[in-house]
Formats: sequence, structure tokens, C-alpha cells
Amino acid sequence: MLQLFTNLFPVWVLPAGGLALVHPPLFTWFRGPLIVWGLAVIMLGMGITLSFSDFRRVLEVPRPVALGFVSQFLVMPLLAWTIARSQGLPTPFAVGLILTGACPGGTASNVVTYIARANLPLSVLMTMCSTMGAIVLTPLLTEWLAGTMVPVDAWGLFLSTLQVVLLPVLVGVTLNHFAPRLVGLVQPVSPLIAVLAIVLIVASVIGQSADAILNSGGILFSSVVLLHGGGFLLGYFLARVFGYEEAIRRTVSIEVGMQNSGLAVVLARQHFADPLTAVPGAISSVVHSVVGSFLAARWRGRG
Repeated sequence: MLQLFTNLFPVWVLPAGGLALVHPPLFTWFRGPLIVWGLAVIMLGMGITLSFSDFRRVLEVPRPVALGFVSQFLVMPLLAWTIARSQGLPTPFAVGLILTGACPGGTASNVVTYIARANLPLSVLMTMCSTMGAIVLTPLLTEWLAGTMVPVDAWGLFLSTLQVVLLPVLVGVTLNHFAPRLVGLVQPVSPLIAVLAIVLIVASVIGQSADAILNSGGILFSSVVLLHGGGFLLGYFLARVFGYEEAIRRTVSIEVGMQNSGLAVVLARQHFADPLTAVPGAISSVVHSVVGSFLAARWRGRG
């Protein structure tokens, strides 16, 4: 039952976002430090699923992992910058879209990979590697692509990424190694807790910026759809160009197309003066969950 509720995460994200637009107070209480702690809980949940041997396993399949890693940090940031420029997004939305594109793969991608009957172990490795790489690459790419629009504190982004990504993941891995019984008790419910945390984060940010979202005329929503749609498509295409089998193509597509949007929201809230910078990340969580789940269902039907 818990797994069913977890696998249906788009069902929770989509109506929560809609309710936040209609009646923001339902979710706007979840703000400030609560959003940071929410993301930390999500990353801790990822950490307890990993072991130190998982890091060594990357060496066993270096080429597809490298393809996913490079695609994640090349395709998505440049695609976000291109869309922001071509769509003429207002500066806070443009910066937020670029920040979202520069974030690592989302932990929800592992659930979508499972549903799609793709390569789940490879998905976990790709998410792990892009998460570790994001500690350095997310600040650098954001400064490079968005630094001409607004001042970007790359060092501050780096320190925040260390705090809300690396530390919780390392704590989780350490607990998995030294306290496996405790992890065994917590692990069955941790995915559901992570889903609830991302739902609250997304709905809170949408609720706090409801008027701006409703007044954007759909251009922000269409930009986020283009970003994730392009990520799924280009990820699949690149894996096909390199001659990988269907399961790996699907895995790379999902890993590239889905972002850790919660991280984008937290970094935007902490390091950019305009609160609207966090909105693309919040909408991204809804869009990539829905698009990813749709693709997974179609792929699962094909076998």
C-alpha cells in the first residue's frame, strides 16, 4: 500500500499545486526553514538507500553513467537558457528556469524508471552521480548562464548545496552502513515521507506566488513544459545515438528530463532577492512528475 501511494506521487503533486493557486493559505504555512528541512529529509531518504559500495559500482558501468551525467549538466542548463531567452521570460522567471535546469536529476526519477521498466540500478547510480556533481556544477552553471541577468553568489550556492544535499546524503549512507537495523525500520516509509515533503514544498511556493503565476499568461508554464519535454526527448535521442539498448535509452531520458526541483526552490529562496525566482522550480516539480509518469506508463505498456 505504501509503495502504491509513493508511485502515485503525480496524483498528489498536481492537485496540491491547483489547491495552492485557489487557496494559498492551505500550504503557505510551510515556508522558510521548513522548506530547507523538507529538502534535507528528501536527500536523507535518498542517502539511506545507498551504500559505500554503490559508489564503486559506477566504475562497472562508466559509459552510460557518464552519458547521463554529461547530458544532465549540458543539455538541461543550456536548454533552460535558450528557452528563457527565446520566450522573453521576466528576469526572475528566467533565472529560476536556468537554476532548475542546472540542478541534478530528481530522486523521483528512480520511481518513474521502475514504472517504465527501464534500468533501475543504473538510474540510482545516475541520480547519485549527478547529485554529487551538483555540489560544484549547479553553482558554477547558474553563475555562468544567469550571472548576466542578476548577481549570482556562486560561493553561497555552493555552501548551501553542501548543507542541503551532501550532508544529508552522507548521513544517510553512514546510517545505512553502521545502523542497518534502524534503516531497515525507516526505509519502507521514507519514500512516502519524501513524496509528502516535495508536495508541501511545491504547493507552498506556488501558493506564495499564486498571483504572479496566474498573471504570467501561461508563458512560464509553457517554458517549463518545453524544458522537461526537451530533456526527455534529447536524453533518449543521445542514448540512441550512442547505440544503447532500449532500457538504457529510457533510463537516460528519465534522468535527463527530471530535475531535483526541490533543490532549485531552496537555493532560489536562500540566494535570490526576488521570491518569484523559486516559482519555475515549483512548477517544474509538477510538470516533470506528470510528463515522466505519462512516458513511463506508455513505455510500460510496450514492455
